[in-house]
Amino acid sequence: MSLSSFAKPAVLNLKEIMQILPHRYPFLLVDRVVYLNLEENVIIGQKNVSANEQFFQGHFPGVPIMPGVLILEALAQAGGILVHQKGYNQKTAVLLSVNNAKFRKPVLPGDVLFLHATGLHFSTKAGRVHAKAMVNEQLAVEAEISFALVEKDQL
Repeated sequence: MSLSSFAKPAVLNLKEIMQILPHRYPFLLVDRVVYLNLEENVIIGQKNVSANEQFFQGHFPGVPIMPGVLILEALAQAGGILVHQKGYNQKTAVLLSVNNAKFRKPVLPGDVLFLHATGLHFSTKAGRVHAKAMVNEQLAVEAEISFALVEKDQL
């Protein structure tokens, strides 16, 4: 994904994302979707990392680094949007597992985090994606993330 991609119109804007995900500030970590291809099971979301984020106050003060667990959460949210867009829109994707997570590069204030998720498996009960977070076209985090699909009224 080219750095110029953030200048393109969003495929899904924040208002549309909020209709899909149950998360709200400060835990809504996908600002927009810049690419979606349902035939190839691929989504790319975007998170603009601001120095004003609450977690920077206590996570390595003076040398702020975005917590890895929040990057994984952002990737899971992008995967949840993909699951929804694949037609499982009567259910909510709930994090089931994270496997083979690797943290390659710190994410800092001012970074634009591109959240790539590629669907590996979808069913009426679960989903699994290979996810990677990119900053300046460099790999920051990668993992395989699994979801349980839960009826919305059971949450």
